[in-house]
Amino acid sequence: MRKASMYAALVLLAAVSVVPFLWMLATSFKHGQDIYSKVPSLLPLDRKTGEWAATLGNYDYVLGVGGLGGAFVNSVWVCAVLVPAKLLIDALAAYAFARIPFPGRDRLFVIMLGGMMVPAITLLVPRIHVTQSLGMFDTGWGLIVPNIASVLDIFLMRQFFLSLPAELEEAALIDGAGRMRIFWTIVLPLSKPVLAVVTITSFLFHWNDLVWPLLVTNDPELYTLPLALQQLVASPDGGRAYYIMAGATLAVLPVIAVLLVFQRRILAGIAFTGLKG
Repeated sequence: MRKASMYAALVLLAAVSVVPFLWMLATSFKHGQDIYSKVPSLLPLDRKTGEWAATLGNYDYVLGVGGLGGAFVNSVWVCAVLVPAKLLIDALAAYAFARIPFPGRDRLFVIMLGGMMVPAITLLVPRIHVTQSLGMFDTGWGLIVPNIASVLDIFLMRQFFLSLPAELEEAALIDGAGRMRIFWTIVLPLSKPVLAVVTITSFLFHWNDLVWPLLVTNDPELYTLPLALQQLVASPDGGRAYYIMAGATLAVLPVIAVLLVFQRRILAGIAFTGLKG
């Protein structure tokens, strides 16, 4: 009885979470006049005849006139370049802090962790100044390079690397393997759980990031999807509900796809990292 009640509660919570998404998806296929019917309908039906009246015109508008087509490509490009580069740099840094002794290593790591206590909003001005000084303001690289490392990700991977058996690396060193070879052939293959977690969380963060693209881009050709969607909402014609829902659906679908494909790896990686770290 207790287990059945728990399952019922979980199903109810899942339904509450799913219904807003289904409503958004259905609205994105509706004509304008069908949204404001007296009897709300989850399906895209004609409010007068009750017949099926789905349309792709909303997506044609937001992808073309609304500019979300180019913004979608920009977001894909930014994530495709930024996430692998960030993962590589953070993994190298984490391995150095975990396994390579060098002067001031622990103090430097503590200083880095201390930087996490500084509110991110206070770092925007110096980040923008550095971006301008490097000539990357209002460029595609300005969206990537300032975000190419994360102290939190370095911390997570360092803690995981510390949990790996040191005997494996010692045996490889005795056999003549260098640090980079050990990193590529031993450490990374054993670190798939934490690498998966960092990769997926980085993708979700940068795919949904609005603040940084808003600050460093003026050219509409460089807008990422969240920024283009914000501009669509602010425009006179694009601010209509069915256009907003179509744009929001385009922004959400890749995230849902990633979560559905990698949900087991996410949960396993978080649990494994928590236990080992």
